[in-house]
Amino acid sequence: MFCNRTKEFLSRHGIVFEERDVSSDEAALDDLQRRGLMTTPVTLIDDQAVVGFDQAKLAKLLGIV
Repeated sequence: MFCNRTKEFLSRHGIVFEERDVSSDEAALDDLQRRGLMTTPVTLIDDQAVVGFDQAKLAKLLGIV
């Protein structure tokens, strides 16, 4: 549910993103675990992690007004 909301938000604002599915991509899962993250979605922006769908934080980090 939150994955779809995050993708919709990014697409609506013309933000290009790479989607990685931790259920089928072991390297993506390993990357999250190395960062100490155990939930999804995680959006990485300039090495800052946004966990879940946090519209305000996404907008701030992306400079969306």
